[in-house]
Amino acid sequence: MSLRGGFEQQDGCLLFSFTGQLDAYSEKQFLAFISEHLTSTPQPLVLDLSRIDFIDSSGLGSLVQFAKQCNQQRTQFLVVGNARVVQTVKLVRLEEFLHLQPDLDTALGAIAA
Repeated sequence: MSLRGGFEQQDGCLLFSFTGQLDAYSEKQFLAFISEHLTSTPQPLVLDLSRIDFIDSSGLGSLVQFAKQCNQQRTQFLVVGNARVVQTVKLVRLEEFLHLQPDLDTALGAIAA
């Protein structure tokens, strides 16, 4: 598989971390993994994409789909990216919509605030 996911509860939020490629081949797996681990009680969500090697337009589309779902459910979410992810997200001007954070500590601090 081109994408591996991890999940844990941390500091009052659900933390998802992914490694590999978020692209047309892995977007369904990405969304399924998140859906599989969501709890019935709405909790803030953090997507740690700092170990993503590659993201394409399909990967961005899945992030937007996830963001819309969170917004509809009034669930706070944040996305942490590495330089590659940040550059791609900023290229299409989605950093505010995806609540892009510079690192995991900042994201966890923003959840607690």
